Amino acid sequence: MEVAFVLVPISLVIVLTACWAFIWSVKNDQFDDLEKESFSILMRDEDE
Repeated sequence: MEVAFVLVPISLVIVLTACWAFIWSVKNDQFDDLEKESFSILMRDEDE
């Protein structure tokens, strides 16, 4: 039972960090254009 006093705060920190990272990525437009990076791999050879 003593291990629960350690694991619960650690899990809460991990969950809060994951939520913060998701909210930050949405606010910074990380998910706006998902196809741009996939096409940049194909178009990279034509630019050179």
